[in-house]
This record gives sequence, structure tokens and C-alpha cells, in this order.
Amino acid sequence: MSYEVNINGENREIEILSREGNKIKARIGEKAYDLDILEVEPGVYSVLYQGNNFNFELNTLSLKKYTVDTTAERMDVEIIDPESRYMKSRKGGEEEDAAFISTPMPGQVVKILVEEGQQVKGGETVIIVSAMKMESEYKVVKDRVIKEVLVKEGDNIDGDQPLITFE
Repeated sequence: MSYEVNINGENREIEILSREGNKIKARIGEKAYDLDILEVEPGVYSVLYQGNNFNFELNTLSLKKYTVDTTAERMDVEIIDPESRYMKSRKGGEEEDAAFISTPMPGQVVKILVEEGQQVKGGETVIIVSAMKMESEYKVVKDRVIKEVLVKEGDNIDGDQPLITFE
């Protein structure tokens, strides 16, 4: 599985070569990595690489946008896909205002924090999804009303599958 991501303004290709439990083999650009990734608590991860331990916190900003905080730096990460590329070109790079929440990759619904008809404020978390042993919180970009919740807690989901729609 391959992804194009923008990390602090630089585009890179990340390819997941294999995954067995917590152990992931990935390629970033031309370099391959053997990683052991463990979620220590929701949104906080420990990565073992070549005998060294790295900790980071993953914060979901919006669809396909995250901040990754380590003890040394903060990185802005965006998953780039054809839809994102198109929306940026159409809107001049402003935040996309999708009519629904979806995830960039397959996973499992962990927690649904809203119900149909509920008013939510921009930045509010509406759903938590687990993918590749990592939990991600998905937030609304602006104030919205929940139109429909299309999944249940525990459901397995596909990448880019609509999970929650807005009025």
C-alpha cells in the first residue's frame, strides 16, 4: 500500500511493504525502515527503530491532515490523494469543506461521539477510527449539523468510505 504525503511542505512517498502485528516494514522515498510501533495510549505512539526508541503524539486536524509532535519537533502531515489535489487546485489551497467524514485508509470504528441531528462546533471530534494499530480522531472543520451516521462502533471500514454526513 502506497501513500503520497506532504511533511512540513515536502512531498514524499510512503509505501507499507509488510505488516505483522506491531512490526511494519515501510519505504519512505528510497530508504526502507523496519519499525516496531506500539500505541501506548490513544494518540501516543512508541516507535522502535534500530534499537532506538522514538515517541510521538498524533493529532488529527481534519480529513487527511495531522500534526505529529515528537520531543524534538512538530511536523505538519497531509495525505495527498487525487481528491485532495483536485480540491486544492479548485479552491486555491484552502481547507476542503467536505459533505462527509471519511478516512484515507481501511480500519475499524472505535467510537462515535455524535448522533444524527446534533450540532457540532468546528474542531470538535466526531469519530475515532483505528487503522494500522493507530487511533485517529476525526474532527469537523467548521460548525455543522450531523445529517447521518453511516457506521456503528466496531464496524470495519474501507478507505474513503463516508462515515458521517452533514446537513
